[in-house]
Amino acid sequence: MSEALDKLELENEARKEAKSSENEAVKDANRIKRTLKRKKWVDWKEQDEQDAASGVKREPFDPAERIKRKKSAILLSYSGANYYGMQRNPGMQTIEEELFKAMLKHKWITEDSFEQVQIASFQRAARTDKGVSAARQVCSVKLPEELDLEAFNADLPEQIRLFGVERVTKGFNAKDQCNARTYTYTLPTMAFAPHEEKVEDLHDTFRISPELLEKVKETLKLYEGTKNFHNFTSKKSFLDPSSKRFIMSFTSSEPFQSPQGIEFVTLKVKGQSFMLHQIRKMVGLAIAIVRGNTTTTSLERALTEERLDLPMAPGLGLVLDTVHYERYNVRYGKDGIHNPLTWQAQDAQVQEFIEREIFSQIYKTEAEQRNMLDWIGTLHYHSYDTRKEDGPPAPTDGKRSKAGDDDNDE
Repeated sequence: MSEALDKLELENEARKEAKSSENEAVKDANRIKRTLKRKKWVDWKEQDEQDAASGVKREPFDPAERIKRKKSAILLSYSGANYYGMQRNPGMQTIEEELFKAMLKHKWITEDSFEQVQIASFQRAARTDKGVSAARQVCSVKLPEELDLEAFNADLPEQIRLFGVERVTKGFNAKDQCNARTYTYTLPTMAFAPHEEKVEDLHDTFRISPELLEKVKETLKLYEGTKNFHNFTSKKSFLDPSSKRFIMSFTSSEPFQSPQGIEFVTLKVKGQSFMLHQIRKMVGLAIAIVRGNTTTTSLERALTEERLDLPMAPGLGLVLDTVHYERYNVRYGKDGIHNPLTWQAQDAQVQEFIEREIFSQIYKTEAEQRNMLDWIGTLHYHSYDTRKEDGPPAPTDGKRSKAGDDDNDE
């Protein structure tokens, strides 16, 4: 019995020694990491020597400059016409690059956060690609409590404006808490003219009839509900669960004339989330159906396991209109600490910006370059039938069109 106890005691001592050795190894590793980190980020001696050689002297650290930052939601509007998308991309002119430069200048973020925005917990609600605009984009980021929006906007290009900032919960994420998104697609009504008509002669003078507009609305309504949209994106199969998306509504405005005298309508689609190219392909097939290039049977088949050849509308006209936070607003919007993310106070400013910077660009580009007219000329290339390996040539937006995508696959 005593031998067994002695053996157990020896084993316990051995475990303690092993544990002690393990702890020492961890401490040594952490010590090395801290040393390396100091060498990489806080080697002020070397930095001071370099600055002294160039005649620059480092200012002493002032504790008052340490700014407390809290999680915030920002309301952003921008015209994407001259930008390579929302997301930061080294060497490219993007919306985020302009935003971060202004934030750094006004000390909304630190230099470390400018280099790695994850440090500031930055997250956009939805990504927009090259040429695509946003009326009400929302991003989450840690910001100081005292902010001067007027001075901040003065350092942004005319095509980008920050209209509002709201304090949000510590765990808020602009993308994850977003429960729906609304996009608009603005296009000339001549896109819906019967395919037998010579639209080249009607681009500026075509006026849609009430009967044809009703057909547009009926066609768009066929997309509503939970359906499998694998034919409306790329590299997704029918069996992929993420191909199913819920479309809450898909409507059309009444026709209106642009300053150039061209008649337009704005299509509006609201859904939980969208896949790459989904909205542009939905619009493209709807136009083909209304024009008579194909029938609603093609749309019905496109929602089944068949793989069909479908057109994709031009990127010009696509705008991220609104990101919705209904569930967040119900839970936190009336807790006495946080405001609901509805941005009603900024609506007039946003609407004025949309008309001046976004829609005016769409009207002007369509009048001068006729993107939609060029694209309509490619509709006859499509079979609207089962896709073959050696099918007809893939249509383009035309040489002068703007590329653009809706949401990433989320």
